[in-house]
Amino acid sequence: MSWNFFTTIKPLSPFLDIVRHASKKTGGSTRNTNCKVKPKHRGWKVQDGHNVQAGHILATQRNLRFHPGLNVGMGRNGTLFAMEPGKVVVTCEKFEPNWEHTWVQRIYSGRGDQVIFKKYFNIIPKPQHNRFKLIEEM
Repeated sequence: MSWNFFTTIKPLSPFLDIVRHASKKTGGSTRNTNCKVKPKHRGWKVQDGHNVQAGHILATQRNLRFHPGLNVGMGRNGTLFAMEPGKVVVTCEKFEPNWEHTWVQRIYSGRGDQVIFKKYFNIIPKPQHNRFKLIEEM
């Protein structure tokens, strides 16, 4: 008794000829699956020469690109903000890092003999009014 698997057997009924196929293919890897990531919009928020109030955000950063200068504070996440109302002045100044720190050695390795310049955000305070009334003490 020899079975021939290559021969096809036709069904007796036309209803048995219907074959159900999968409606969805198997889930493979796809690209761009997480498209709901919001952009962070890091960088300069206020340009050089603009007037700001106290607490205004000047720049947001992930790494230390900009440094705080006069009347400028720095948050824990690297955000620079104005500590006093005034005019924003951005300067490029010489940066002298402490070469004893390991992160300074890692970031600036091989640049010990070079002069390093960094951008500093400064706030020039608004001048106070000169309308004080002087009184004499008794």
